[in-house]
Order: sequence, then structure tokens, then C-alpha cells
Amino acid sequence: MPSSAQALQYMQQALDQALKALYITSPNPRVGCVIVSPVGIVIGHGHTQIAGGPHAEVVALENARSNGFDLKDATVYVTLEPCSHTGRTPPCSNALINAGVKRVVASLEDPNPLVRGKGFAALRAAGIEVEVGLLAAESKHINEGFIKRMTASTPFVRLKIASSLDGATALLNGKSKWITGALARADGHAWRARSCAVLTGIGTLQSDNPTLNVRGIVTPRQPKAVVIDAQLDTPPDAALFSESSREVLIYCAHAQSAKKAALTLRGATVIEMPGTKNSEHVDLKEMLRDLAQRQINELHIEAGAGLNASFIKEDLVDEFLIYEAPIIVGPSKGWAQLSALENLEDSSHLRFIESKLIGEDLFIRARRLNIHLS
Repeated sequence: MPSSAQALQYMQQALDQALKALYITSPNPRVGCVIVSPVGIVIGHGHTQIAGGPHAEVVALENARSNGFDLKDATVYVTLEPCSHTGRTPPCSNALINAGVKRVVASLEDPNPLVRGKGFAALRAAGIEVEVGLLAAESKHINEGFIKRMTASTPFVRLKIASSLDGATALLNGKSKWITGALARADGHAWRARSCAVLTGIGTLQSDNPTLNVRGIVTPRQPKAVVIDAQLDTPPDAALFSESSREVLIYCAHAQSAKKAALTLRGATVIEMPGTKNSEHVDLKEMLRDLAQRQINELHIEAGAGLNASFIKEDLVDEFLIYEAPIIVGPSKGWAQLSALENLEDSSHLRFIESKLIGEDLFIRARRLNIHLS
């Protein structure tokens, strides 16, 4: 039996494996696995592959076998409960049982109703010792999007802002390139890369014509592009259609047939989603639920002040990614068009969870107070 310090070390190695899967597993969770021999030697390791590929446990088992190690009585450290159902791949719990391992130490129970607790039950029924909870908080952080989709039927929502010290995102004439430096912009692309979809509004699309893709980051997939466009005014020649292999989702209140046909020809999926208050706006909560049904774990928003404000007013943003440049602009466009408050108690309260310099810019990560990941 390893000491608590050794067990933490092994699970940390499993977490390091999970981080290697950060950009590739969507919509599956990012899982890492380390296998330890009865005498405390790491004999196998691996992480979940691209969707449809082998899971972390299977990769680690094959890694150990390929190096000639005996798996009998080994201990498996894995960051999420081994699956017990047949999806695109066979059950990982069966693979561990057939390998003859003695113990499984897992960080988290899988929140997926198809798995939750069943993988552990199968292992215990086969006589394998199971322990749960080691470095659970760290494992939740890696998979907070997957967990939220499984428990709340909505993606984990991040809103990214690049502004001056006085809150400007663009000059009054619309010029905004570049407020922050190259390193901060590269970091923003890393956050795009880990997301399942990047969202903007029709205003930003018409003024900036963004591609909404990941650049400068090695990734085997591009996140989906999502546009909120109530009247379906997205131009068919928009830059976001430049990569034919990438899925584009356009949410509208009215799917006018000619416009829909033109966009569908460009490969877009047009989703009509009238608002609850009136038919001129897209219902954001319903849109998020629809995105969850489309297996979006993490949604990354880069939008204008109006749409940002709408997400904030409806308390739909889980996390803010704020890049502040050390410049003062003066009269300018801000990042959220919020209504004036009468009392400070009515403010949206957040908590800072990270701050650091990226090049010359200050990066701040903040979360709303009522986030709870089951």
C-alpha cells in the first residue's frame, strides 16, 4: 500500500496525463491514467484519445503490456470513474477486470447518468478495491464543462474580454487592433482551443468579420463557430465559413427561407429559436440548452457590449477571462452595456481565482460566486 504522499504523486501524474488531452477529447471528458506495480513502479500511463478512440485506462493498459509488464495486482490511478457501458468503445471497467488489477484509485465519480457509480460497482463486484476522491477538486477543474453539461444540461460558459485599463474594447470609430499584446492574444487562442465552441453576435460579425478559429495553437480540431443572429443577417461570404470542415451554428428568431437556404449552402446549421419575451431576440437560456444537447461542454464567448451585457444580466457567465492592457484610452466603446444601478448591493459579485502578467498585459480570471459542480 503506497503512502499518502506517494498516492498523491501517482494521481498528480494521472492529472498530468489528463491535461495532455485538453484539446482533443471533446465531447468526452479529459481523463488520465497511471498504472503502478505492486512494488511501486509506474508501469503504464495514458490519456483519453480523440472521440471514438481508446479511453485513458485502455491506453495505459496497452502501454504497460507493450513494455512487457505484468498487470496482475497492479494499482490503477485514474482521474474519472472507468466507464461501464458500451458507447463508441467497450467498457473500461471490463478491461481493468480482465487485466487482473488489484486496486483502482479514482478522483471522481462520473457524472454521466449512463456511468455514475456503475463502473465502481462492476469493479467491486469483481473483487477489485476501489477508492474515490483523491485530488477531486483538480479533476473537476479539468472537466468542469463536461460535469456541468451532465449535471445542469448547459455548457460551462466563459466570456473573454480584451480591454484597456479604463475598460475600452475599441475606439469610438470602431478601431480595436490591437489593444492587448501578442502574448495575451496567443493565450486567448489557447482558451479557444480548449473550448467546444466559440460564440459571437451578429454585430461583431458584421463589424469585424472574425474567423472565430484557433490560430497559433497546435490542435487536431477547431471548435464550432456559433453566431447569435436574430434576423439571420449573417453574410454567406463571412470569414467564419473559410474552413469548410468546421461546423457553424447560427441561432435566429426568424429563419427567413431565402437567407436560410443561402447559409445552409455554405454549410451552416440554422436553428430557429424565438425569444420568450418577443420574437425579435434569441432566448439565451434555451440556446445554451440546445448547445448542451449538441454536446458542447465549454462555450467561449467573444462578443460585443450588447450581447455581453445580455449574458451577464441573465447570470449565464460562469467565468470571465479579462486581459487588460496598460493603456488609458478615454472616450471609447466598453465591453458591456449594462443598465445603471441604484445600489451597490445589486452588483454582480465575482471572485478572483487567478491573476498574472502575460507580456505587458494583466490577465484576470474571475468566477461568479454561485458556481457549483456536482
